[in-house]
Amino acid sequence: MTGPMKAGVATLLGDPKPAIRSLAWPVMIGMLLQTVYNLTDAFWVVGLGADALAAVGFFFPFFFAVFGFANGMGGVGVGGSAISRHIGMRDHEGANRVAAHTAVLVLVFSVLITIAGLLVTGSFGTILGGETSVAAMATGYADITFMGTFFILFLAIGSALLRGEGDAKRTMYVMLVSSLVNIILDPIFIYGLGLGVEGAAWATVVAFITACIPIFWWIFVKRDTHVQITFAGFSFSRPITGGEILKVGIPASFQHVSMALTTFALNLIILMVATTDGVAIYVTGWRVITIGITPPLIAISTAVVSVCGGAAYGAGLIRKAEEGHLYAIRLGLLISLIVTVAVYLGAPPYIAQVFSYSEDAAHLYPGLVSFLQTVCFFFPAISFGIFSASLLQGGFGRGGMDSLVITLIRTIVMMVVSCYLLAVTFGWGGIMGIWWGGLVIGNTVGAGIGFVWARIYTKMLIRRGGSVPEESV
Repeated sequence: MTGPMKAGVATLLGDPKPAIRSLAWPVMIGMLLQTVYNLTDAFWVVGLGADALAAVGFFFPFFFAVFGFANGMGGVGVGGSAISRHIGMRDHEGANRVAAHTAVLVLVFSVLITIAGLLVTGSFGTILGGETSVAAMATGYADITFMGTFFILFLAIGSALLRGEGDAKRTMYVMLVSSLVNIILDPIFIYGLGLGVEGAAWATVVAFITACIPIFWWIFVKRDTHVQITFAGFSFSRPITGGEILKVGIPASFQHVSMALTTFALNLIILMVATTDGVAIYVTGWRVITIGITPPLIAISTAVVSVCGGAAYGAGLIRKAEEGHLYAIRLGLLISLIVTVAVYLGAPPYIAQVFSYSEDAAHLYPGLVSFLQTVCFFFPAISFGIFSASLLQGGFGRGGMDSLVITLIRTIVMMVVSCYLLAVTFGWGGIMGIWWGGLVIGNTVGAGIGFVWARIYTKMLIRRGGSVPEESV
C-alpha cells in the first residue's frame, strides 16, 4: 500500500468488533435521516388521500429495484467487496483501478436503466386495471424518478467508495444534506407549487442531486480520498470489470432486485384478496417500520461486508471474519428486540395515527395497527439472515452466489409462495394470511436458512486452513 495509511483504513484492518461499530454508526445515523425523509414523504402524501399513497406504494418496488441495483453494484461490488478486498491485500493501485472502472459503469447503467424505466411506466395503467387515478399518479411519479437514475447511481457508488476505505463519516454528512433538502422541499413542491404526488418525486430527485455535489468534490476536485479515480492511461480491463466488479456486484444487485420484485408480487397478491387500501397499508406500514429496524441493521450489514467479506477475506483471515459476523448478530439481535417492543406498544396510540390523520386516509388506521403489531414479530430473526448474507457477499461467498441463493430462498420461495398459498390458494385469513405467511413466517424461516448456510460455509473454510475455493477468487 503506497502513501500513509488513513485512519479509516487502519480501522478497517484492525479488530473486527470496533471496526464494525466504527463503520456502522455513521451509516446508521445517515440512514435514519434518509428514513425520516421517506416518512416525511409518506406524511405529506397522506394529505393527498389513499389513492396517492397507493400510487407511491405501487411504484416503490421499482424505485427499490433501481436503488438496490445501485447499492448492490456500489456497496458490494465496489466499496464493500472489491475495494475493501484490495485494501486488505495492501494493493492500493488495484483499488484505484476498480474505482475508475466503476465510474465508467455508472454512465453505462444510468442510460440503460433510465430507458428501461421510462418504457415500463407506460404499462402501469394495464397492471392496475380500472384504478385509473392511481395509475396516472404512479406514472407521473415514476417518470420523474427514473430521470434521476444517474444521480441515484452516482451517490450510491460514491458513498460506497468512501465506506470501502473506512471513511463512513462523510457518507453520513452526505445523507444529512440529502435528507434535509428533501424534508424542506416536500411540502413546498407537493402543496406550495401544487404538484401533488409528482412534487414528492421532484423533491427526491433534487435531494439526490444535492447530495452528489460533495461526493463529486471530494473524489474528483479535492481528491483527498485514499482511493483515487483517474482516467490517465485508462484502458478497459475485462478481468476487473467482469471478474471483480460485475461478478460480485451483479449477484448483490439481484438480491436487492429480488426484494423489489417480492414487494411488487406482494402488492399484486394483496390486490387479489383486498383493494388498493391494502397496498396503501402495506407500503405505509413498511415505511414506518423502516425508521426503527432498517437504519441500524443495514448499517451493520454494510460494515460486515467491508470488514468481514472484504478486508478480512482479502487478508485471508477467515476466523476474523467469523468473529465479526457473530458479533454483528448479537448486536443486531439486541437492537431488534428493543424495536419489536417499541413498535408493538406504540402502534395503536401513536404511530398509526400519524399516518392516517387525513379524512381520506382515516379508514386505514385499524389496518395499520394490525399490520404493525403482526410483522414486528419477525424483527428478531432479521439479524441472522441479513448479516449472514452480508458475510457471504463478495469473494468470501464464491462471488456472492451463496448470498444470492439464500436471498432468493427467503424472498421468492419463503415469502411470495407462502403468501400466495395461504392467502389465495387456501384463503386463510385474507390479508392477514399475507402478513403472517410471507412477512413473519417466510422471513423467519428464510433468515434461519441463511444463518445455517453461512456457519457451514465458514467452518468449511476454517477446516481448509482459511483458504477459499478457487471459483470464489
